Formats: sequence, structure tokens, C-alpha cells
Amino acid sequence: MSIWEALAVFAAGTAAGTINTIVGSGTLITFPVLLATGLPPVTATVSNALGLIPGSISGAIGYRDELTGQRRRIIRLGLAALVGGLGGAMLLLLLPSTAFETVVPVLVALALVLVILQPRISDAVQRRRERNGATDPHPDGGPLLLTTVMLASVYGGYFTAAQGIIYLSLMGMLLNDSLQRLNATKNVLAAIVNATAALFFLFVAHFDWTAVLLIAVGSAIGGQIGAKVGRRLSPVVMRTVIVIVGTVAIVQLTLR
Repeated sequence: MSIWEALAVFAAGTAAGTINTIVGSGTLITFPVLLATGLPPVTATVSNALGLIPGSISGAIGYRDELTGQRRRIIRLGLAALVGGLGGAMLLLLLPSTAFETVVPVLVALALVLVILQPRISDAVQRRRERNGATDPHPDGGPLLLTTVMLASVYGGYFTAAQGIIYLSLMGMLLNDSLQRLNATKNVLAAIVNATAALFFLFVAHFDWTAVLLIAVGSAIGGQIGAKVGRRLSPVVMRTVIVIVGTVAIVQLTLR
């Protein structure tokens, strides 16, 4: 890897760490750069997963205030993310690299629709509960959220691109909480999935240590930048950012 390639990977890692903390889809920045340096697709995917761990942890630390009071929720969803992430990592080594190419843009598009409609749907659900005098039977999302988070984590362990958008759409639909607090939870789930997949890859897959270290340092810096920026965004602005990033992700995934 030349010095210019190394600088490009580091810059991509910083950008990915920043955007992952705010919304997700940072892999769409790092993955093409790693491919451009000559790494094979699976090696690039594995190296990217390893390198993004510090960024996910850094972003979660940056959102630590929003994590207050979410311990039970994070434990439940974190266990589902761990199982799903491990399953996705295994699939990466078993399935052809093109296995998810058709379904991923559809998943991201559906997630964006849910993100856009989430305020109206949540308001309708809340009004219905008030009319019926009922309380939320599943304050942590119940079995449905656990199952869908695990499935989203399978995808995250396989490729990671746009998994944050999928997490936010699922939690936004099934949890009655602010978007910033859900984003904090998303960062923790992404860290769990990346760490689980990475530990698996350490023993069974080939990766490039130079790329891993460059992305790791860059993403850790980016995680702090993303937390400072993301925590200041209003729900409307943040939702707009999610839709813009998700739309770019769909275009890139479709054309790739």
C-alpha cells in the first residue's frame, strides 16, 4: 500500500466513523476505497469490519448521556445483535460475495420509508392506546423487535453497509423514545455486531493489518466527531440526514 493509498484509507475511515455515528452507511465509503487499493472483496469486508470497531465504540461513548436508563433494553437487543452478527459473519465465508446484492437496496429502501413514516405511525399507535386506556405491553419492543434486530444483525455481520438505518427504522417503529436515544442504542448494537464478526474473522479469515489499523484510528476520531455533530441535530434534521444518506446508499448499492 502506497502512502497515498494509506492516506485515502485513513480519510475514508474517519469519514465512515463520523457518518456511522450520526446515521450509518460508513462502509459505503471505506469498502470502495479498500477495493481500489487492490484488496479482494472478502478481505476488504473483513478488514473493514475489524477497523470500524473503534469507531463504533467511540460513537457509543460520545452518546453516553443518551444511553442513560437504557441498560435493560441494550442487554436484550445486544444479545440478539450478538447472535445475528455471528451468523452474518459465518455467511460471509459460506455464501458468494454477490449473495446480498439484490436484497440490500430493497431493505434500505424499506427502512427509509419506515423512517419517514415513523412519526405518524407512532402518533397513531399512541392515540389508539390512549383511547383504549392501554399501556405499552412491550416497552423494549417485545419479541418482534428482538427478532428483527437479530435478522438485521445477520446482514450487519455479513456486510454492515446501512445497518444503522435499518436499526433506526425498526426501533423507531416499535419503541416509544426520542430519535437521539434510539441513535445511541444503534451505536451500541453496531459496536456489538462489528466486534462479534471481527472476533470470528480473527480466527478464520484473511485480513490486511495495515488497512485495519488505518481505518481503526480514523474511525475512532470520526466517532467523536459524529457524536458531537449528531447530538446537536433536531429530529427533523436528523431524519432528513438519514433519508439523504440512505438514498445515496441505495444508488451506490444498485450501481455497484
